[in-house]
Amino acid sequence: MTTHGRFEPVFCTIVPPHVLDRLARHADPVLAGPARRTLQRDAFERTHRGLTTVIGAPGVAPRAGAEAGKPHRTIYDARHGTDLPGRKVRREGDEPGKDATVNRAYAGLGATFELFLTAFRRDSIDGAGLPLDATVHYDREYNNAFWNGEQMVFGDGDGEIFLDFTIPVDVIGHELAHGVTQHTANLTYYGQPGALNESVSDVFGSLIKQYTLGQSAAEADWLIGAGLLAERVTGVALRSMKAPGTAYDDDVLGKDPQPATMDDYVRTGRDNGGVHINSGIPNHAFYLLATALGGNAWEKAGQVWYDVLAGGELAQDAQFADFAALTVAAARERFGEGDDLDAVAKAWEQVGVPTS
Repeated sequence: MTTHGRFEPVFCTIVPPHVLDRLARHADPVLAGPARRTLQRDAFERTHRGLTTVIGAPGVAPRAGAEAGKPHRTIYDARHGTDLPGRKVRREGDEPGKDATVNRAYAGLGATFELFLTAFRRDSIDGAGLPLDATVHYDREYNNAFWNGEQMVFGDGDGEIFLDFTIPVDVIGHELAHGVTQHTANLTYYGQPGALNESVSDVFGSLIKQYTLGQSAAEADWLIGAGLLAERVTGVALRSMKAPGTAYDDDVLGKDPQPATMDDYVRTGRDNGGVHINSGIPNHAFYLLATALGGNAWEKAGQVWYDVLAGGELAQDAQFADFAALTVAAARERFGEGDDLDAVAKAWEQVGVPTS
């Protein structure tokens, strides 16, 4: 069994730096200004959290008398400031208020908790009932959402390129899934292990959306962040697991750079070694497997991915091939020999990742 050493600081955002970099260079200050300020804020948070947050040491403890197997959500309002967590506006069990953003954040935390509990028997992010905290209305025209090792934070978007980041439930699920990874495999946030970290969050974010909507693998759109892009943007989402590289092709944002196979793997030092770009490869493998197996993706393909993430064998510096080999082993343990096992190996073969 792999033993995970010191937990590393992490700061994970849903919008990749390369997207904001391009926006920040736009000639129109209406588009460039919010992107520049978002990059500056992200850099500050990343540096600040790198000094103060230790992954695996949660910043909050379960409440006294908290009921196991039940969510413990608290939503805060930053009121367009940057002090966290902000003013408490909704606690677990409170009725919905007038602020739709608060209500969406509360519901998204609940949907994430429910999938992990129901499908994977995991009690919250850490498996031990960790309270789920989120801050909304962070900063002004902030074009991102992030997990900082302790809580979720959502910007309202600039209204020109990005809308409110609580709109897509898979964005909420994606960021919270970084917390699950932090408390399990603790994948290093660079290069291929970093791309796996991002991909795992996309996988579980998509599963949360599918579970919430009652969609089978065949019915799902397999988009990450659908509904987040403003009307002026030529695109449908931030990423596509079904067809990486096709989520957007826009005069302002550029073209979605994600590869679908190892033939187009991107070697770069930016974005922590392309963690948001090359995640398209394991994303596509999961899509191919889930649709090949059919039915609800969280019932078979999702179980295999969760087994690997939480099983204790996945090294912090795991490469794509390491992860792929473990999925084959996990599938053999779950399904035995046969078509389901063969489908796992075939999915990785189709994206050019060896499993042995």
